[in-house]
Amino acid sequence: MPVLTVDEDLRARIEARLRRQFAARTSAAERYGVEFAGLWRTASHHVLGGKLLRPRLLVALYDALTDSSADAADTTTVLDLAAAIETLHYAFLLHDDVIDGDVQRRHRPNLIASLRDEHPHPLLAPREALHWGQTGAILLGDLLLSSVHQSFARADLPHAQRLRALDLLEHTITETVAGEQADVALTDQVVPADLATILAMSADKTATYTFELPLRLAAILAGRSPAIENHLAAIARHLGLAFQLQDDLLSVFGDAARHGKDPHSDLREGKRTALIAYARMTSAWRRIEPRLGRSDLTESDALLIRTLLEECGARDFVANLVDEHIDAARSLITGVNSDVGSSGLLPAAAQRVLLAIPERLEGRQS
Repeated sequence: MPVLTVDEDLRARIEARLRRQFAARTSAAERYGVEFAGLWRTASHHVLGGKLLRPRLLVALYDALTDSSADAADTTTVLDLAAAIETLHYAFLLHDDVIDGDVQRRHRPNLIASLRDEHPHPLLAPREALHWGQTGAILLGDLLLSSVHQSFARADLPHAQRLRALDLLEHTITETVAGEQADVALTDQVVPADLATILAMSADKTATYTFELPLRLAAILAGRSPAIENHLAAIARHLGLAFQLQDDLLSVFGDAARHGKDPHSDLREGKRTALIAYARMTSAWRRIEPRLGRSDLTESDALLIRTLLEECGARDFVANLVDEHIDAARSLITGVNSDVGSSGLLPAAAQRVLLAIPERLEGRQS
């Protein structure tokens, strides 16, 4: 069986599949009117240009786990599903931008802003134009979730493997949605913003679809056992928590020009992150709380919150949490300090692929 290689050509192959998918859907949408076709056409420009983190993880680990097993999927199936999980990522981003009220993604206007600003009707008021953009994002996200399910259901896999992949997809969508709801519940103070709840939300919202999905799917496609899947899920949880905690730090202390989100969006939305959970337990909270979550947050207020989060120790606390989860992931990958060593589960090539992930996480700026 030919082995896939994670190189610059991978981006071209994944994006070619995405272009074909969106071109076909745009053409089919013409029968429903120019606005519906325009939705797909506009989205086709936004789905491209990401880092392809999840497809790259899938392909790299699939390569490392694949042997001469007759149960391993062929390269076409792997690439098709790699494109599908990138589509899933984009669907989640669309819904996330609506929930958060964001109009920027990947250093440029997102789909909402594009639909808002490009609509040709001269009488459309700003509020109506924004509603038009947000409506398009919601509806397209729904359509893409259906499309991803179709990709998994039609994958050229043995019946048992296809069922495992579909169960994994259902698990991924459910946990991600549950995590997003928990995120909003924390921000809107529906539930107490304690650290344990925040970390559980982060694991469900980010770890499951960013790391658990591609890693477990690689094991399924390579014909590996459920035991390896479970081991990879444990590794993925630590990697995902480290990734999300880094995002929380970058959103407050990072360079917006590098991470591509609206500056101060987390502070403006009043997101309850691990930073905020820690600050709530300090004397700095009485000065942070009145400013957090204000839609009219000023640059000076944002600077003050950042300063207070640093002075009260919240920034160092979260940075140490990141290090702890990275170390825990490394231990599980190598079998060090593990009740069940991974050396009997993960081949050396797979360990090398997985160990490269925490190396890339350390010092991440975007």
